[in-house]
This record gives sequence, C-alpha cells and structure tokens, in this order.
Amino acid sequence: MENKTGETDLEKLIADMEPILNEGDYVFATVLDVEQIPRAITVCEIKEKEGITVVLLKKDADSLGLKYEFIASWITLNIHSSLEAVGLTAAFSTKLGNNGISCNVIAGYYHDHIFVDKKDQEKALNVLQTMSKKS
Repeated sequence: MENKTGETDLEKLIADMEPILNEGDYVFATVLDVEQIPRAITVCEIKEKEGITVVLLKKDADSLGLKYEFIASWITLNIHSSLEAVGLTAAFSTKLGNNGISCNVIAGYYHDHIFVDKKDQEKALNVLQTMSKKS
C-alpha cells in the first residue's frame, strides 16, 4: 500500500522516481493581475512582490499576449515524494547541473516537477532515467 504522506527514503525516491515527459512547450510569465488568466490553463502560479508568476503552455501564453523568455519542457517524477523528504531535489539538480542542464523545480503534494530548457529535454530525461532503476 502506498504511503499516503509520500516517500521520504532518498535511496527509494531516486531508484523509483520514474521521470515522465509531459507533452507541450511551457513558459513562465509574470502578470500583475492573475484575473486575466483562466485558472484552467495554468500549471501553477506563485505570488512574488514584483508580480505573479504563472506557468502555462506556450500556446496559451501566446494567445493571451503574455511575454516570456524561457521555453521549457516539463518532466514529472512519478513517485509520490513527501514534502518533508530530504535530498531528492539536491540529488537530481546536481546531476542535471553536472551535465550542463538548468532546472526549475516545483513541488506539488504528490510529485516533483522539473522544468528544463526545451533543447535539453532528451538529455535531461536520459540523466534522470540513468539515476533511476526504472529507465
């Protein structure tokens, strides 16, 4: 039975992380008023003092006329990681960094989500799969 609060064992998290590439091109855009963005099209949002950052499909950002600088691929680690787990982000971000891949990480309740430059998506998947026993 799956641990309802998520896995905390680092060795198990890495071995069973099962990286999955989500379809589409994603962007990070910033707005002052999130009311102009339909919630159904956002992946996530975070409030910062300078504005609200939204992550959404590039095609949706384009249709709304939002400006962005970074086109990303979205990789989900398919293991239910605990929000209290220690070391998983450091482990995969170090491996990606050692391979010249920048990553932006967002933790959801169930999974970790990694956004990498679109041009690095295959290389990033390969690095993550090599770390995991489920490649």
